[in-house]
Amino acid sequence: MNEHNGIELRVNNLFNNASETKVNSFTKKTKSDLVVDLHFDKFEANFEWLDIMEDTIRYLDNILRNPNRFIINEDEIVKIEQARRTTVESIKHLARNTQLIQSIDEDDNVTPSRILNINKEESFDTYENRFIYTLINNMEVFVSIKKKKLLDASHLKDDKSIQYKAATMVGSEKISIDLALKSSLHTKEDVGEKDGDDLKTRIDRLEQNIVDLKATEVFKSLAKAHTALIRPPIKKTNLILKNTNFQYALKLWDYMQEHFGDEDKREKSDKNYEDDGELRGLFDETFLLDYLILCSLNKQEYKSKNLKERVMQQVIQKIVDLNATLTEEEVKDMVGEQYAIVKYKNQATVEGITKIYKKHIDKYMNKINNLKLN
Repeated sequence: MNEHNGIELRVNNLFNNASETKVNSFTKKTKSDLVVDLHFDKFEANFEWLDIMEDTIRYLDNILRNPNRFIINEDEIVKIEQARRTTVESIKHLARNTQLIQSIDEDDNVTPSRILNINKEESFDTYENRFIYTLINNMEVFVSIKKKKLLDASHLKDDKSIQYKAATMVGSEKISIDLALKSSLHTKEDVGEKDGDDLKTRIDRLEQNIVDLKATEVFKSLAKAHTALIRPPIKKTNLILKNTNFQYALKLWDYMQEHFGDEDKREKSDKNYEDDGELRGLFDETFLLDYLILCSLNKQEYKSKNLKERVMQQVIQKIVDLNATLTEEEVKDMVGEQYAIVKYKNQATVEGITKIYKKHIDKYMNKINNLKLN
């Protein structure tokens, strides 16, 4: 029989041996109150975004170190002394616009009054670069929002308490109970640790990486030009679709678009109420069980006292059976002698006790024989 079954058997015995009248009276007159107080708070912080950004940083760095660019030609008709360089396009334009010729000398040297000036500049203002420019700006905002969750590490708080009071009567006996039961479970999970670095260290490093990306020539050029941020959906250009660096950038873009407004999972509830249903019924039954246990203390004491009395009666009976003429004083003497032997038996060896016991038995038998002879 295992321990659980043993406990169940003892509980069953308490109910089976209890007086039905007493149990009915106890139950009928029981008045109880049960107050329940519950506090639950479960928070699960999600830092999946941090892993994705850390994996993407190097691909963004590759793009900005080898940016996509194109040449911008700016055509401007300026005074001849302001022209920086004369190109084939300038000569062709002058031939088509003779009104810009100031004079032609006898050697056919042409002196224009104004001429076409063409400025050629490299520009980073491509769709792909604006995509990366927008992505980096979005990353900075995303990290700023998520960083606020840093102090709210994943945790679980589950506190429960019950206040139970009850009173009843069995005949003229008053019974009452006042019980306070509490349970508290608090756990905290260290999230975000990776390769020996804690969460704060990783976020600080990521923010520094974003600062470095913003310090590149491409980003500063687009920022200086107040380049407009692009809006989804992203155009799937050949470069964005086929270049590995842009594929990772697009993956991060899609993730942030999908999870930008995500809230970390949190379940929180606080309840305080008086229960008058099944829960209070269970505590009422426990109140009855506690009372039956209390009653069993008297029975155990009575059984113990009864057993002692029966043993003593048997001992005295045997002594009297040996000689019915023994006086009360003689019986007391014999019992006293045996009591002394038992009480101080630890002071002698077993052999010594045996000798002492035999000596007193012989003395007792001699008394018996003398009585018979007389």
